[in-house]
Order: sequence, then structure tokens, then C-alpha cells
Amino acid sequence: MTLGMAAVAANFGRDLEACFAQVERLIAQARASGVRLLALPEGALGGYLLSLDGTAEPPPAFTVDSPEIDRLARLAGDLVVTAGYTEAAGGLIYNSAVCVSGDGVLGHHRKVHQPLREDEHYAAGGRFEAFDTPVGRLGLMICYDKAFPEAARTLALDGAQIIVCVSAWPGARTNPEPDLAKDRWKRRFDLFDRARALENQVVWLSANQSGTFGSLRFVASAKVVDPGGDVLADTGVTEGMAIARLDVEQALELARRSMGHLRDRRPETYEPAWA
Repeated sequence: MTLGMAAVAANFGRDLEACFAQVERLIAQARASGVRLLALPEGALGGYLLSLDGTAEPPPAFTVDSPEIDRLARLAGDLVVTAGYTEAAGGLIYNSAVCVSGDGVLGHHRKVHQPLREDEHYAAGGRFEAFDTPVGRLGLMICYDKAFPEAARTLALDGAQIIVCVSAWPGARTNPEPDLAKDRWKRRFDLFDRARALENQVVWLSANQSGTFGSLRFVASAKVVDPGGDVLADTGVTEGMAIARLDVEQALELARRSMGHLRDRRPETYEPAWA
């Protein structure tokens, strides 16, 4: 069965009411386009950090069972929606992502890998775990997590058919390229998206912040990638919604029929000689 999927590039700030108004508009747009799985960026509820030098105030934080997450679920209704937010738990805050539908929370992830000085604001998550949803088995990742092949591989081995990576990925901080489309950090962002999809033979949704926030200029580039690493839809460096339709189970079967990257693994050979 064909699944309509969409990944968003948009700018989200500190004003939660403005964030929810934008989320509501995006969900309505997705629903009208026949989308059943919608990926919103890292920090979609309350924004990201204003800088990565360790001095920024963190976004507003709330628990996974908070009224804010319940509100997101009610807006999602018949859609499956993923979104990033700052999570409060056990006296700490985490850079987190949640997957919801009108039935409530379906899955949750705390960002594990922390770039630059992000660890001065957030505690780190400790695992990657896939979960079942009405649109298939999903895995969640956040931004820098995708730079580590072990993360996506763990989700794929846990049965994830679709991996959603939500990001607040900026352009280069040193010697920035005036033309964002030529920025070296954008190039890395795109390479990671395609490589992670191809090496694990999964469907990959990549959502990202767009525009600017504080000292950061985001590369946008939301996209949907098929299990062969081909980009099915891409917003480029501007705000937008990348929409694609794919029979996920058929696409996985075709991709894995001859060259099954998960099936053909030789894990007994991967232990380093010095271990």
C-alpha cells in the first residue's frame, strides 16, 4: 500500500503558541496532500539554541506526558507526526523527539550524540530503539545522531522500516559560503541522509529547521530518501514540505532482494584486532 510521507523545513522559535499555530497549518497542509506520516524539525516546539558556544539559554522544557505533547497528539489526529522538543525529566533536560498520533505517544527518543558545546545544555540519551506505528515500524534520530552509522544500523536491526531524523542543522560556522546551496555543512547533511538510507536499505525522512535563529543559519534541505539512497523529494535550502509517496514494504523488498545489507552482515568479523 502506498504511503504518503512528508518532511518539513521550517523555522520554529521560542513562542510556543506560534509554534503550535505553525504545526497546525503544516498538519492541515499534509492532510490535504494525502500525507499520513509527517516529520517536523528538531526544536519544533520551542525552538533550538541561539548559539552553540555554551552560553545560550535553553528552550522551554516539558515532560513527555505534558499538556503540550497531548496537544500535539490531538492536532495529529489521523496522521503520525514526529517533532523535536526539549524534554524535562528527572531534574535534567534532554534534546528529544516524539512520535504521536491522535491515540497518543507512539515513540520517543533522546538525542545521544551532542556536537560542539550542546552538552552544556542537555543531558545525553542512552539508546536507539524502533517502535510500531500505524504506518509501519519507525526509528527516531536527532541531527548529529545521523553522523554515526551505528545509530541508524541499530534501528534498522531493530526492524525500523522508516527512520525519521529531525534536525536543527546549520551551515558552516567558519568561512561560511554565501550561497547556502554550496555550503559544505549542507553537503554533509545531504550525504548523511542518502548514505544512511542506502547502507541500511530503509526509507529515510529528514526534517530540518530553516532560516536563521540567533547566530545559526540553517540549511533546510528536508527530504525523503528511498532504500536505494535516491532522493524522492527535497525542499532545497528554503522552507517547504518535501512530499513523496511510496509502497514502503515493496520498496524494502526490492532493495533487499539481491544485495541485502542487513542480511549479509558478518558481525563476527567486526571486532577490532586491538580489542
